[in-house]
Amino acid sequence: MGKDVSESAFTSADRMRYRQKVRRCLDTFALMLDDFGFDADAPTTGLEIEINLVDRDYQPAMRNADILDTLADPYYQSELGQYNLELNVPPRLIGADGFVAYEKQLLASLARTDDKAAEHDASLVLIGILPTLTTEHAILDNLSVNPRYRVLNEQILNARGEYISLDIRGTDHLKLQTESIAPEAACTSVQFHLQVSPESFANYWNAAQAISALQLAVGANSPFLFGHQLWHETRIALFKQATDTRPDELRAQGVRPRVWFGERWITSIFDLFEENVRYFPALLPICDEEEPLQVLHSGGVPHLGELRLHNGTVYRWNRPVYDVMNGRPHLRVENRVMPAGPTIVDMMANAALYYGLVRHFAEQDRPIWTQLSFSAAEDNFHAAARRGIAAPVSWPRIGEVRATDLLLDVLLANAAEGLDGFGVDAAVSNHLLGIIEQRCLTGRTGATWQIEFVRAAERRGATRDQALREMLVQYIELSHTNQPVHTWPVA
Repeated sequence: MGKDVSESAFTSADRMRYRQKVRRCLDTFALMLDDFGFDADAPTTGLEIEINLVDRDYQPAMRNADILDTLADPYYQSELGQYNLELNVPPRLIGADGFVAYEKQLLASLARTDDKAAEHDASLVLIGILPTLTTEHAILDNLSVNPRYRVLNEQILNARGEYISLDIRGTDHLKLQTESIAPEAACTSVQFHLQVSPESFANYWNAAQAISALQLAVGANSPFLFGHQLWHETRIALFKQATDTRPDELRAQGVRPRVWFGERWITSIFDLFEENVRYFPALLPICDEEEPLQVLHSGGVPHLGELRLHNGTVYRWNRPVYDVMNGRPHLRVENRVMPAGPTIVDMMANAALYYGLVRHFAEQDRPIWTQLSFSAAEDNFHAAARRGIAAPVSWPRIGEVRATDLLLDVLLANAAEGLDGFGVDAAVSNHLLGIIEQRCLTGRTGATWQIEFVRAAERRGATRDQALREMLVQYIELSHTNQPVHTWPVA
């Protein structure tokens, strides 16, 4: 979730000082982009995976602090809800059998963590939204103990000036008000990172935006929230609404939401950071001691703490990242589109599709974003979130087409070319993209499996709550097999 903070009362002077410091960071960043040696020697990748915890009755288990203490693993940390963990996977190259190494590492790490969770009568679940979660669980008292989350909650509620409203219409209609951002903890994702050079960043970000709808269509895994069947990837709507700092009047004026697809193709990473500073007021106005221009002029590497902190409170689906590792700055595209689960191998397939497509389109002589309007890319994104694998998308030179047909006829081959550019072994590429192909052919994603199971259980006489619990029991059992979701039986 980002940098830990402890301050909870910010003054006008704090905000003015922070605004000035952020702008100095932005000016420094602009100078660095013009004349600085960023680490871009190899296209390193990384993963972050958000995890749910359930108890023996398959209800959310508010035990992340105890589990983290027992685990004592620096790669794990708390997330927003006490029933959440986050795993930060060490970065690696995906060339050769890099995906296989990722899969083995994740299987071993998550098995070890599940064993530690069992000591606290809990177990791990990789799923976009925990289906047994209720509004009684999504309350302020169940936020994690890290002070950052309480401060962030206070600042969002203060900026909004009223309770947060959730209004999501799918097969069912969920409409409620909440006194905190706690419902956002229901959103658990897997985030893909790709290190790129300053010169190529815009191409990779634009490509990531263009393909995000295809990712969602074949990877949706969040159809239920608080007992309601909503979008195939309900996370997209929930995350936006649960952290929305805008009351109705500001939305009507066109003020931008902090969970944001964006509004234009870019020519530089600077465009994104500059937009963040220009459009979004500070939520956490905390200043570091560093004076970035002085550090730069003295030959050092500025950490740009205020700019990075501010960037962490603007939740773009494809986020720009500036970071410093081993004394060298680097840039990353952080793809935040996908839900967690259903299995490790499914997430590896999702990663292969993303990395393959994003490289293919980033390196085209005639970029896809010169042929696809930004508004069409955003419309595609929301259509895929609502309808999942049945979603239609608009695509250059083709027009409106089912996402699955576009993948089968064109894009899976493009993804294979992109993975070949990374040096991925053909056998690995074929295996992982073959999983995506089978999802397209069978129409089976995590979301469709969940929906089919619940409908079958309800036809047998189960209530919605009973059906959701039965589904989760079977989901966990099947996920432990690490067999891809398109092979799972419904009942």
